[in-house]
Amino acid sequence: MTTKHEFFVDMTCEGCSGAVTRVLNKLGGVQFEIDLPNKKVFIESDKDTDVLLETLKKTGKAANYIGPK
Repeated sequence: MTTKHEFFVDMTCEGCSGAVTRVLNKLGGVQFEIDLPNKKVFIESDKDTDVLLETLKKTGKAANYIGPK
């Protein structure tokens, strides 16, 4: 069963959201939506939130887990 999670990622431009897209696509098994103006990423996945957060941090951007959506 997949759960939708909300994360804050300090994205400032299309390049930042592109980096998020790349790391999440590489992880696989996730569906996601990026809200660049509000610096939020919504991820639907059955993966552990720690795994998702560590993946987002691979972009080099500050990232925090906000909670289930």
